[in-house]
Amino acid sequence: MKYSNQDEFDKANAFGQGKPNDAFAKYFVGNSFLNPLTEFGKAPLFLANVTFEPGCRNNWHIHHADQGGGQILICTAGEGWYQEDGKPAQELTEGTVIVIPEGVKHWHGAKKDSWFSHISIEVPGENGSTEWLEAVDTDDYNAL
Repeated sequence: MKYSNQDEFDKANAFGQGKPNDAFAKYFVGNSFLNPLTEFGKAPLFLANVTFEPGCRNNWHIHHADQGGGQILICTAGEGWYQEDGKPAQELTEGTVIVIPEGVKHWHGAKKDSWFSHISIEVPGENGSTEWLEAVDTDDYNAL
């Protein structure tokens, strides 16, 4: 369901908006918010609810690992987009689950007319890291 009104979206965003995602703001177009659901390093998996204002999306990026790794997205509120390099964008709606293998260049974020939220799960891997790349082309995003 699309939410252009933040108050309505907040009612649907069961895992909460959290705080401005300042540490990663340079890798996003628009404002995002982070609400950690587990404490990094103290749980077997790090889970966080990531909220995107309308039009917000992260840059292209790749999750690297020598073995294992990757990312899982569980869409919880609003509508958004996910795209792998060289493939068409996929619509994200509440209940959509995206499994992103290690080494796949991709981006994800809100539709231009809807707030959007997903739980991000970092898949454990040996020597895992995220390589942040260029911003999503504005014309390509606006064409979605």
